[in-house]
Amino acid sequence: MAGRPRLDDAPERLVRAAVGLLAEQGPSAIKARTVASASGLSTMVVYGHFGGIPELMRAVADHGFRELGAAFAQVPVTDDPIADLFAMALTCRRVAHENPHLYDLMFGLSTRATYRPLSDADLRLSGHSPAFRDAHVHITAACRRLVDSGRAERQEPEVIAAQLWSLVHGYVTLELAEHFGEFEDPVVQVMRPMGVNFSVGLGDKRERAEASHEAGARLYASIVQGR
Repeated sequence: MAGRPRLDDAPERLVRAAVGLLAEQGPSAIKARTVASASGLSTMVVYGHFGGIPELMRAVADHGFRELGAAFAQVPVTDDPIADLFAMALTCRRVAHENPHLYDLMFGLSTRATYRPLSDADLRLSGHSPAFRDAHVHITAACRRLVDSGRAERQEPEVIAAQLWSLVHGYVTLELAEHFGEFEDPVVQVMRPMGVNFSVGLGDKRERAEASHEAGARLYASIVQGR
């Protein structure tokens, strides 16, 4: 019927509306009524497609991981896996700063708010979702190239990826919570040296690790300039 909104794209519209509300107003704005209004749909559509707000937020988190994976995919594969990894770390930081509340939701954080969990553990483990795995595979692949290059002691790439994932998100979480206010440039003074130390701990030479992180910063800058 003319004048009726299309419903075949309703899930995507609801997710994008929730993402926008998170960015503009934070999690307190996420209610069936406000999401429905922002998407031009009714509250019944929210419940019909997702069952409730917790399930909608899981879809929002998956959307965030797909966006993160797309951002990782923009980092070219070079002959320097450490530079690639640092460029991806800076990319993750940028994504987090663009929508901190979405980042909180994706990684189960409560720096700025608490999200209502799903009772079913299988539904709330966003870190095991296909969207998360599709993003994380970029990190694992670069870690595999790192091991194959001989610049890291032989070990499982998945283990290195998990350690690096923890390092990067620990830094980002603290930065978003404004713990580095005393530093003029926390990326240069904290994040990059931490990455260098991590690389040296894996078996790389310090001078080479420093050069790779500088190369990674340049690689990331070229990506941002080309956006």
